[in-house]
Amino acid sequence: MTASVVYKGDLRCECTHLQSGSVIETDAPTDNRGKGERFSPTDTVCIALATCVITTMGIRAGDMKIDLKGTKIDVTKHMLSEPRRIGKIDIVLHIPAIGLDDKDKQILQKIGDNCPVMKSLHPDLEVSTIYNWA
Repeated sequence: MTASVVYKGDLRCECTHLQSGSVIETDAPTDNRGKGERFSPTDTVCIALATCVITTMGIRAGDMKIDLKGTKIDVTKHMLSEPRRIGKIDIVLHIPAIGLDDKDKQILQKIGDNCPVMKSLHPDLEVSTIYNWA
């Protein structure tokens, strides 16, 4: 088992990662009867994608002796109403100036574009990924 989830009431869940014991909480968003005080379940899908992109890039970058530390990622979720679901995720990576050539950038972008979460998303979900190389 990977995690344990407990419904705390008031549309909030507490999720515990069993290996580390780290905890995250989720709330329903304010536009769906929630308090919006935590990430919503659909927010976690979007941040899972963003963190998977940079994590897989980081693995490959390490093999290439490249440090992506300091990369910042902007994530925007676009919801659809019928049925209520994520319709689009925009991801913009801001990668620090590390002097990469075009070949290295292409290698890392291909890794990011093919991360496990990306490959797990439904094909109807539109994803826009922009790599800003400083």
